[in-house]
Amino acid sequence: MRFAVRMSKFLHRAARTVLVAAVAGVSLVAQEAQPFGERFPNLDSRATGKWWEKAKRLAEEDAADQRSTDPKAKQRRAQRQRFVSMDVPRDQVVAFALYTEDAGVLKLSAQLYPLLPGEERVARLEFEEDGSFVEVARAEVVELGWSAHFRVAGHDAKQGKRYRVRHGEAAVFEGFVRPDPQRNEVVVASLSCNSSATPGARERIVAALRHHDPDLLFFAGDQTYHHTEHTAGWIHFGLQFRDVLKDRPVVTIPDDHDVGQSNLWGEGGKQASNANGPSGGYFYPPAYVNMVQRQQTWHLPDAFDATPIARGIGVYYTRLRVGGVDFAILEDRKWKSGPEGKIPKLGPRPDHIVDPSYDRASIDLPELELLGARQLAFLEAWGEDWTGAELKVVLSQTAFCGAVHMHGSRDGRLLADLDCNGWPQRGRNEALRALRRVRALHLCGDQHLAVVVKHGIDDFEDGPYAFTSPAIVNTVYGRWWHPQEDELRATAAGRGAATEAGLPWTGQFHDGLGNRLTMLAYANPGDVRDEQKRADGYGIVRIDKAALRARIECWPRFSDPRDGDAAQFPGWPIDVDLAANDGRRVHARLAPLKEAGVVQVRRAADERGPAETLYTLRVPAGFEAPVFGPGTYSLRFGADRPERVLYEGQVVSD
Repeated sequence: MRFAVRMSKFLHRAARTVLVAAVAGVSLVAQEAQPFGERFPNLDSRATGKWWEKAKRLAEEDAADQRSTDPKAKQRRAQRQRFVSMDVPRDQVVAFALYTEDAGVLKLSAQLYPLLPGEERVARLEFEEDGSFVEVARAEVVELGWSAHFRVAGHDAKQGKRYRVRHGEAAVFEGFVRPDPQRNEVVVASLSCNSSATPGARERIVAALRHHDPDLLFFAGDQTYHHTEHTAGWIHFGLQFRDVLKDRPVVTIPDDHDVGQSNLWGEGGKQASNANGPSGGYFYPPAYVNMVQRQQTWHLPDAFDATPIARGIGVYYTRLRVGGVDFAILEDRKWKSGPEGKIPKLGPRPDHIVDPSYDRASIDLPELELLGARQLAFLEAWGEDWTGAELKVVLSQTAFCGAVHMHGSRDGRLLADLDCNGWPQRGRNEALRALRRVRALHLCGDQHLAVVVKHGIDDFEDGPYAFTSPAIVNTVYGRWWHPQEDELRATAAGRGAATEAGLPWTGQFHDGLGNRLTMLAYANPGDVRDEQKRADGYGIVRIDKAALRARIECWPRFSDPRDGDAAQFPGWPIDVDLAANDGRRVHARLAPLKEAGVVQVRRAADERGPAETLYTLRVPAGFEAPVFGPGTYSLRFGADRPERVLYEGQVVSD
């Protein structure tokens, strides 16, 4: 064994010599004066160009301000300290790492600090074997963004492994690839909106997350608000959370602020006219957008269809299976239409509606897109493949409704904000039908307001449950759920009723776009100027596969779950029945199945509408497949896919 280890190390050193020699002649792209073009000479400037000179200058200015008696010196220092220094001791240049594993393929991304000229552009991945670390892969450091990416095929998901990422002779970052959970409960932590206006460590949340010990970490977007300095902001995020990132699967997906925009309607990658976004498209160069996506998403399982969109911007929508739960990871905004120039302007901005008399149908035009044809095709294929899956969950950036009334301040009332996925309404309903077909719970962030809703599509509560997590740090844009009295008077019976937790505005509502929703809980800020009352926090979702239930917890940032008396936000936890993610009224049931497996029921085209798949589910023996009205149906069945027809016939009545 010792001889084998020595020989392995010798071969790896030899390979490293060859690889270093190969990359030595590569141009230093990130250290060019304008790596993103002449139009954006300062984009990602803290990690490009002669970044070390800038870091030195900033350190000197900071030291001078620390000695200064100028009353503005403290303010200048505070602004600088929103960024971490890119100049670190060379044995610390591996900042953090994150990974996922699916179908035997481990993908791990290592984020490095910027490297100096002359330093090798190679990182190495090592696994612990028999008490010693052995190199298993090496990767070139991509200079735009300073990330390195490792793919290890044939990974045994049942076995845990200590790993370390190395650069040079001294820089090391260590973590643990945990075994895929082999138990009934799967725990997901759901977070988003990590305000860069509050720099520094996130010790309380990290300690709480380590206590909850989730099987999957999900960051739904806006990991940084540094807009044009993503590498510095991303490293800052990684330093804040690396003690919990390093030893469990992590899903990070970028949202608008990550790619430098205040809002994003991607429209398939077209060029946006400005960084506010309502015209549609991406404002900053594709090389910058791709850098952000590479840093945040390369470690996810390979994209379902990796074909780039316009201007060569990449995609990452995919699936990830953890503990028998199959997560679809969506890109909400990549194909979404921008409102400017397409619909009437009904407020102070193209994306804000304040006119209560407007016709909801007037902005729901058939040519508008939400998820786009490619992601709908992905959801259809994902919904029919239950390999390694007992339940399904969808992860995305934002909510499929406008569950907010006041935006930015308590007097900032809007009827509708088109930045949410409640618009366009047809696209919203298409997406929710795709979730309903597999009874998928939806987890998202973005809205700076924690809510649990049950969606309605054609009727109240016929769609899936959804949890929008609170902002990690909510200094950027407070939001409130606060319907007006005339909305309450127009409600159906039970609308506006108070919960046992004292939440007064729960029940069935239409949002400002006309979408049906049932509000179950919300966490309004008290005072956004007081960090103890901003409703900062995170979510924990405990999925019980056997009982088909999920417990949704919502924890304030400054609550300590290690304390048995610690309180969640009022209204939480909430237990939801995952079978009720399809809330359609049952008309009749087909004969019980003789064995467990995957069942799919399709309805043939008739005068009631076109042919459609009603649902595809993994079910136990004895399952009596429901149908939701008279018609002609087929029932297909298989071990992991609905491969053979068991029944075809007409259902008239009960």
